[in-house]
Amino acid sequence: MNVMDDKTKRLIVNAVTFGRVPFVVLFMVLAVVHAYLPYWWLAVAATASLAIASLTDLYDGKLARKWNVVSKFGAMADPLMDKVFYLVVFPTLLWLLGLQPHEAVHALVMLVFTVLYILRDQWVTFLRSVGSLYDAYCGANWLGKFRTAASFPAACVIYVYVSLHPFFLPQALIYAIEAFLIFVNFWSIVVYTRQYLPYLKKALDKN
Repeated sequence: MNVMDDKTKRLIVNAVTFGRVPFVVLFMVLAVVHAYLPYWWLAVAATASLAIASLTDLYDGKLARKWNVVSKFGAMADPLMDKVFYLVVFPTLLWLLGLQPHEAVHALVMLVFTVLYILRDQWVTFLRSVGSLYDAYCGANWLGKFRTAASFPAACVIYVYVSLHPFFLPQALIYAIEAFLIFVNFWSIVVYTRQYLPYLKKALDKN
């Protein structure tokens, strides 16, 4: 019986991590096509692509820990793939909402939501860059992981609402989900800033 070596295990874990990208892009393509050709199977396929992309975030970390191949590369690659997810999925949802006249206010909420997510990620990337100057551990903390874990299924639910509205999910539920994620987003900014504040102070003292 062949036993995988660590190199093979790392390759598999990294393939799962980077595999998020094609499924996210496939979701965008299917969602856009469905907006113009509203066949139900296109919406199902888009949702499935989004769900698979979400699962890659769950299983790459689990595999890395199970196989004991956790690495600094993986710790940096995973947040990058999360950013790709946000940069593709949330603007796509914003565009889809903008197509629907009765969702004009909701589209504005999604615009604010998307901008806040992007700004938060840019700020955390800056903090990690500063921390790396002092050999700080730059992996995601517990709140960052929770934010990601909550964002992926939330994106699936929001897409189901957008693509099948008004048949399944009430708008109030979607607003509640988005409000909760905005709160978590702000909370995460505070937690990361406090975590990296000593390194920021060191960097500012030298300049």
